[in-house]
Amino acid sequence: MTQFLDLRLQPVGGGLASTASIRQGTSISDYTGMGLSDLLSAIRGRHVLLVSHGFNVNRADGIACLSNWESLLQLPQFSAFLGLLWPGDSIWAHGLDYPDEPRIADEAGALLAGFLNANFQCAASLSFASHSLGARVVLATIAHLSLPVRRLTLMAPAIDDNCLTTEFQAAEAKVGSVSVLASKKDEVLSAAFPLGNFFAGILAQGHPWWRAALGHGGPAQPWPANFRPPFELPDDWKFEHGDYLRIDKPPAPDLLLPVDVPPQGSPPLSGNGWQEAFSSAFASTRFQ
Repeated sequence: MTQFLDLRLQPVGGGLASTASIRQGTSISDYTGMGLSDLLSAIRGRHVLLVSHGFNVNRADGIACLSNWESLLQLPQFSAFLGLLWPGDSIWAHGLDYPDEPRIADEAGALLAGFLNANFQCAASLSFASHSLGARVVLATIAHLSLPVRRLTLMAPAIDDNCLTTEFQAAEAKVGSVSVLASKKDEVLSAAFPLGNFFAGILAQGHPWWRAALGHGGPAQPWPANFRPPFELPDDWKFEHGDYLRIDKPPAPDLLLPVDVPPQGSPPLSGNGWQEAFSSAFASTRFQ
């Protein structure tokens, strides 16, 4: 059973809860509560990987995609996985509320950091991974953490390409190593992200609309000292925004570790579900 920290008030849409609830399950039908003492027993002395979904994902879909992705990870012994659920979706706007979601992501990160600071000193280490706008959730979490962070992997991050050296420079400096997966074939980040940032810039200062997305072209230079290239997926792979946490049946096969980003011109992998197989294998490699 996948374990979760749930920051949502409602299954679809809604705001942030007042604190993180501890839950477990692999689908919304078996999603049940879990005690704090049981969670702390599960993470004590272990290297913990906390993973956030992105924008426009309701509770049921978050449970499904993160529990599926956990099943594909190849983490070392004495590790523990925790999914992060946050209200980055709208019950009525179907994505039109994107300009307000960065504020919610920031608030979710601050809320999560408070919970981790209070309870997770018993873990051997903390690491984070994210998809899409979940990058802002985990970076905001790290910004408020009093605990060190060992690894950070941002997949298709829907956040400004210079964020690691500007807005979240202090957070980035707390991390042992930072990895990114980016794709020039991600049409969401090439078109919708700049448009969303334009309207976000009207509603909230600090997010210049003209910046490219970190998950489209990778980080703006100069790169932080702890950044680990390569990051740019081959164009021939046609990796789209939803491919990183896809769910394919039958389950995707495990890839032999270590797995890294191949050079441009490399042919796509083969087999059903190779996209999520690759993203999970990459994250597992960078977690080592």
